[in-house]
Amino acid sequence: MNTKKSRMEFTIIKNEPTSGHKGFGIGLINLENISPIIIDVEAQEASIEIGAMHARSPVERGIKFLPDRSEVPNGKPYWIVWVAVEQSDRGPYYAGAAACEMTVDRSIRRGYKSLPEHVNLLDKAMKRNIILSHMDKGSKAVLQAFLQNHNQDMWNASSDELKLQLSAE
Repeated sequence: MNTKKSRMEFTIIKNEPTSGHKGFGIGLINLENISPIIIDVEAQEASIEIGAMHARSPVERGIKFLPDRSEVPNGKPYWIVWVAVEQSDRGPYYAGAAACEMTVDRSIRRGYKSLPEHVNLLDKAMKRNIILSHMDKGSKAVLQAFLQNHNQDMWNASSDELKLQLSAE
């Protein structure tokens, strides 16, 4: 007799979650319009790393993440910025963005990040919130330049709130 209970696993899907179904799949999360951008704070570089959706970006691979920052005192700083894109009558634009900090010490194969914070901020970006004001000035400038260079029209169509939070203060 099989005593293992079947359960609904967390599912990332493409397109419309209920397309063709009458009820199955309601409540599933559609992450199709979310992109993780990783910013290397020291190198002042940004790149889209889709693997970060599952903590499998090149920066995260082979690293055991700990919830206590003090256990990784020599960690190299990074930001993961969840960026949501939406379509309007003017075209696509950056609709939501939220930044989470992370540190990585390759020499000890350990890192720091708060998984609950990452999940909550991903959710906030999906709900079209802009949460970037806590980033350092240099990283904000890198993110702004990256978003502008990636697609200037999307940047132009984006909210004043995004531009304000990324502007030099």
